[in-house]
Amino acid sequence: MKLIVLGSSSRGNCYVLKPDSGKYLVVECGVKLAKLKAAVNFNVRDCAGILISHEHADHAGAAEQAMRSCLPIWTSEGTASAIGTDIDPYGMHIMKPLMRYEIADFVVCPFPIEHDAAEPFGFIIDHPESGRILFATDTAFLPHKFTGLNNIMIECNYRTDILNANVRSGKIRKPVRDRIIGSHMSFQTCRDTLIENDLSAVVNIVLIHLSSDNSDAEEFRRGIAGATNKNVVIARPGTEIEFNNQPF
Repeated sequence: MKLIVLGSSSRGNCYVLKPDSGKYLVVECGVKLAKLKAAVNFNVRDCAGILISHEHADHAGAAEQAMRSCLPIWTSEGTASAIGTDIDPYGMHIMKPLMRYEIADFVVCPFPIEHDAAEPFGFIIDHPESGRILFATDTAFLPHKFTGLNNIMIECNYRTDILNANVRSGKIRKPVRDRIIGSHMSFQTCRDTLIENDLSAVVNIVLIHLSSDNSDAEEFRRGIAGATNKNVVIARPGTEIEFNNQPF
């Protein structure tokens, strides 16, 4: 399986999980639909579905466009309501937390996360080619521990000292700082979360949704790699990663 990153920031988030055979799964719908179509050679027929974690525009801004193209959306009831599309809800699949859903060859289990949104989800995604994937973004922390992970996509948005320095310099207002701390995952929390989980079978850790102002991508990559002894990659538009369940 290949992970294709189309966006991973406040400007837009979208990831494609593309197996060697069978249908592909899209996670987040925050970039223009044309960009997604181009990434899959305009083969929308093989789209198993689009998972949306929450309703904010950088994650769901193209949801209505996707539904108009008959691409199936999978999300929480709260997110679906907050998106508030007025088109026919064909293809909108409501997910309940901690339930298992079969989407083509993928098995998805959504779980609650901590963000300032209606009903935000993280996802455990299983596929024969990738093994078990953890996807968690836009969350202050993860309320669960996970077992059997093979690949991890996790938010590493900011570092507290960089954020505070930006407040002192006037680059960021204190209310914005407070919102970031309450709804996004810091480098420190990301590192501690990874250490607390069983990483024995993990092949890749992908750091997603880094802040453009409050992070240092290379320092974050080195710090997480040093703490976990795993292959760590920063998600950037155009990044492609082999997402297999074995290192070779």
